[in-house]
Amino acid sequence: MFNHCGPKVLPAVVHPTKCCVKHTHQNVIVPEIHPTHTTNVNHTNFQHQHYFPHTESVVNEVSNQQMNMPGPGPGMGPMGMGPMGVGPAGHRPRPGCCGPRPGFPY
Repeated sequence: MFNHCGPKVLPAVVHPTKCCVKHTHQNVIVPEIHPTHTTNVNHTNFQHQHYFPHTESVVNEVSNQQMNMPGPGPGMGPMGMGPMGVGPAGHRPRPGCCGPRPGFPY
């Protein structure tokens, strides 16, 4: 009657390999350093302001002269005519009355 055997199996036919490409991705961090530098330059300018204060002073100079004058004539004294008279005109001064005095600057 019926043959209940399985189907007949032939040898496998091998086809050429079909190549498929599967892409995967990963992130890799590469530190890249870009240094910068700022130089702060502080400028100082000195402004020399010249002032010319002025003062004044006053000097008062005093001078004097010592003069020996000839007397008024014979017989004339402080009270008029009499024995207190100075003497005749042209009379020589007393010794030590004229010239430099000790301790006096002029």
